[in-house]
This record gives sequence, structure tokens and C-alpha cells, in this order.
Amino acid sequence: METEEQARNRFQLELEFVQCLANPNYLNFLAQRGYFREKPFVNYLKYLLYWKEPEYAKFLKYPHCLHTLELLQYEHFRKELVNAQCTKFIDEQQLLHWQHYARKRTRLQQALVEQQHQAQQQQLPHSNAVAK
Repeated sequence: METEEQARNRFQLELEFVQCLANPNYLNFLAQRGYFREKPFVNYLKYLLYWKEPEYAKFLKYPHCLHTLELLQYEHFRKELVNAQCTKFIDEQQLLHWQHYARKRTRLQQALVEQQHQAQQQQLPHSNAVAK
């Protein structure tokens, strides 16, 4: 039976490992060393899917690692990671996502503020009419 300290250590190690999966260069490193061809390692990746549950996912600083973990369930994806061009493509796509995500989030926040402002403006004349 696992002690509380052992469980805490396992949690921290698994948290760190799952987040490392967000790094395409690390994935390439694992692929080149043959880890993705080893059945026990592939089974471990399947076991780690529990990180998708909200009670665990809330601890992740790099939640896009969950998407990678999901892709690692597919043999074809695991095989492609040996290719440095594949790794570079993933890295570039992540950078593009982050760049566009920041801009899109800013635009969405501005639009929300404008909607709230318009809603307040529409309520003002109505509340004045009710007061009369």
C-alpha cells in the first residue's frame, strides 16, 4: 500500500511528466530513443489520461499537454515524432496558437466590455421611464 508521501511524490512526478509532453522537442527525444515503441510505456501513457479529469487538470500549467497526451494514444502519431520536421511543425503550430490566442482573447474581452456598456446604456432610458 502506498503511503501518503509516496502518493504525493507520484502525483508530482506524473504532473511534471505530463506537462513535459507539451514540449515537442522532448517528444522527439523520447521517440528517437524508442520509448514510444515500448508497450509498457504506451500503457503508461494510457494510464496518464486520468489527468484529463477536472480534479487533476486544474493543477496543469500547460493544459495543451492534454491534447498531446490524447494524440500519443495513436501509434501513427507516436511514429511520426521521430521525424524532426514533425517536431518542428508542432512547435510552430503551438507558437502560432499562442500568438493568435492572445490577440483573440484581447478582442473577445474588448467586445464583452462593449456589450456590457451597451446593455447598461439601454437600461438607463428604460429605468428613467419607469421612474416617471
